[in-house]
Amino acid sequence: MKIINTTDSNFKEEFENIQARAKTDIKGVSAIVTNIIDEIVENGNSAIKEHILKFDKWEVKQDSDLEISIDDMKKAYESIDEKLRKSLHIAYDRIKSYHEKQLPKSWIDFEKNGSILGQKVSAVDRAGLYIPGGKAAYPSSLLMNAIPAIVAGVEEIVVCTPTPNDEINELLLAACHICGIKKAFKVGGASAIAAMAYGTETIPKVDVITGPGNIFVATAKKLVFGEVNIDMIAGPSEIGILSDASANPRFLAIDLLSQAEHDEMASSIMITTCDKVAELTSIEVDRFLEELSRKDIAKKSIDERGVIIVASSMEEAIKYMNEIAPEHLEIMTNNAFELLPKIKHAGAIFLGKNTPEPIGDYIAGPNHTLPTGSTAKFYSPLNVENFLKKSSIISFSQEAIDELGEACALLADTEGLTAHAKSVRVRLEK
Repeated sequence: MKIINTTDSNFKEEFENIQARAKTDIKGVSAIVTNIIDEIVENGNSAIKEHILKFDKWEVKQDSDLEISIDDMKKAYESIDEKLRKSLHIAYDRIKSYHEKQLPKSWIDFEKNGSILGQKVSAVDRAGLYIPGGKAAYPSSLLMNAIPAIVAGVEEIVVCTPTPNDEINELLLAACHICGIKKAFKVGGASAIAAMAYGTETIPKVDVITGPGNIFVATAKKLVFGEVNIDMIAGPSEIGILSDASANPRFLAIDLLSQAEHDEMASSIMITTCDKVAELTSIEVDRFLEELSRKDIAKKSIDERGVIIVASSMEEAIKYMNEIAPEHLEIMTNNAFELLPKIKHAGAIFLGKNTPEPIGDYIAGPNHTLPTGSTAKFYSPLNVENFLKKSSIISFSQEAIDELGEACALLADTEGLTAHAKSVRVRLEK
């Protein structure tokens, strides 16, 4: 695994390459995705059928074939191994418990002059969840996207997932059953995003779309934003690790590979203050690679997007990690909690040697749908509020409008909005 030092003459150039890790050719695929969206808007299900035949290689003979039956979900749930079923329930309960703590409350404030101000929190009517199903199936993504919507109180949840060759993962079906999903469809890619954004004869239009996907899915979400709300534009998975001389190189190596095995485009970045830890971690990465079922994917990711940076101090290491703003950040140091206040930007933060990133992917409770490519500087993890909206509450008494009305009217006058001003002043007339 590549090792660089902050004192290297070309470090600035190397670090700029790390910062550019998430750059994708959205412009290059925009025309293709726009065409797909237009076809869905114009032709609905017939366009979906053509897209499925082209991309997923199976023929949809009738509209009902697009829908995943509730009975199939139940059968899958009953057929999976009992220990696996128990693990899904443990994950469900922990994720639900965590997200229940995020629920904001409606509130009302009564002022002395009789005015009433407040905020009403309401769930969206219908949420659309995109669950990937290409190179791997992710039942955990279904849990992570559905549970916040359930906690928020969304009345109807719509799931879309690609089914290459009309095959669907049994675990994903089981997860749908656990979450009580009633509407799920065998549609993937940009077609699914367009169908949920605009609606078809079979797939209902939703209010918000969440969930990860490839560049075509990300581009489609960007293009339909405004017609619906979206969670974020997510890119390839990534991990950042801060380590010192106390860190175990074996732990560090396998944690770096835990992201590399996701995708050739995934990024694994470690910043350490110890040369020896850097060297030993690189050796352990090579050793572990030989044991991985997705060795070729992980190796390409590590070779092209993996790097270990040796910093002169932990302060310097933190400075560069904050610039990277990784999706997942592990702090593998003697004093992990002491460093926490210094971390400004990260999607999820994992503290201590016994907290590998996969714990967050499956069982810890916090959401694993996270901002990538430095967008943790302004985005948050998927959460309950993605499925909520807020309405302001305003009620003025006569005393309140007598007290504040003229100031309001004067502000309207300065903007040249005569009707605005008069609508207030007519209420001040005695």
